[in-house]
Amino acid sequence: MSALSPDTVFLIANRGIIVFWLLLIVAPRWKGTDFLVNSVVVPVVIGLTYTWLIARVFMGEGAPGASFSSLPGVMAFFTSPVAATAGWIHYLVFDLFIGAWESRDAQRRGVPHFALIPCLIVTLLFGPIGFLLYLLLREALGKGGFSLRETPA
Repeated sequence: MSALSPDTVFLIANRGIIVFWLLLIVAPRWKGTDFLVNSVVVPVVIGLTYTWLIARVFMGEGAPGASFSSLPGVMAFFTSPVAATAGWIHYLVFDLFIGAWESRDAQRRGVPHFALIPCLIVTLLFGPIGFLLYLLLREALGKGGFSLRETPA
């Protein structure tokens, strides 16, 4: 049995990710934010944690009938605390990735940071809805709309 329970890993991940979101919200241009949020440091640590959890799932701590080929199969994964924790970390990482992208993109395009903050909060809570809100904000401000292409340097 592992020293870290799924509950403990869940709490550490859930609370720990907030630090990075706060950096995006209150100190988006600080070099520390760039290093911590936009470098490989956080993805590597979280990626290793995710890999460790997934390995545990496939080494016997998963749920019977779990698979990616049907909705009931995916639902079975989430009956396992280890798999549910891995799934939650998956969401946390991708939402942070999108939030960091929104922040960098807003800086490049000249989107006022105060206008970005609600988008970041919604992205933290409801990932794709926050991303859509950011794209709508860009459109409303005439800062690039729905295209995901980089702006010229």
